[in-house]
Amino acid sequence: MTLSPHVFDASADNFNRLVLENSHKGPVLVHFWTPKAGPCFILMPRLVKLAAEYGGKFLLVMLNADELPELARRFSVNSVPTVKFFWRGEVAHTIHGADPDSSFREVLDRFIAGDAHRAHVLGVAAWQSGKIEQARMLLANAAMAEPDNLAIPRDLAKLLWSQGDSEQALKLLDSLPPEARQAPELAHLYAHLNLAETARQAPALEAIDAQLAQHPGDLDAHYQRAAVLLANDDFEAAMHALLIITRTDRSYRHDIGRTSLLALFDLLGSAHPLTRQFRQALSESLH
Repeated sequence: MTLSPHVFDASADNFNRLVLENSHKGPVLVHFWTPKAGPCFILMPRLVKLAAEYGGKFLLVMLNADELPELARRFSVNSVPTVKFFWRGEVAHTIHGADPDSSFREVLDRFIAGDAHRAHVLGVAAWQSGKIEQARMLLANAAMAEPDNLAIPRDLAKLLWSQGDSEQALKLLDSLPPEARQAPELAHLYAHLNLAETARQAPALEAIDAQLAQHPGDLDAHYQRAAVLLANDDFEAAMHALLIITRTDRSYRHDIGRTSLLALFDLLGSAHPLTRQFRQALSESLH
């Protein structure tokens, strides 16, 4: 009986495919149980709940040791409940008895994080060696496996941007929670991507200036102007436009005027005259 999309019952016919083969894709937990042991029925729903919580990052397999004694003996299961963690076709860890959920999470997180880390490293290496599609796949898989590691979507967005797909890179970052986009690992990249994509889609500078002549408070037009000026390497005029946005409305697009200025400061370096000039102006506008 299938208990959830991530929980299955083992049989003599499906064990190799279900457990051993799948363990090369990610961790597989096998719960050895029998209907005669009460603790098994205490642990079983907790494991099912964990499988739902992790949302497919591991596979949970229920194995009735009374019905499949050969498999129980094969993996030296002498008491139930016993949970064995399969990884790369081998038993990598065993928990005997109905340990607390924290014990299972600790082991699972170690496997999952390690797999995501390897995928991240391999993805960056593939990118550096020109294997772009492989890099995209590895980084996307790593991002799903370890969503709290912001370095992974950062590198994937950089890869997409480097391949001329700034729109997709921006969609990737837009899909993250607002607090993630404001984190140091992503804030400057997010600002640069927004400016680059805005410049790509913006009308000519003359049309933007005509719009501002009629509607000087149009912050969309000011932001488009900053993006186009920056694309034309006119940093000073672009920073003036961003400063206008910051002084007018800090809430506009989640304070994009200020975050864009900070990204440009980082790009130019703290010693650059424009950085010193506009950092002082920005500080004055915030007080």
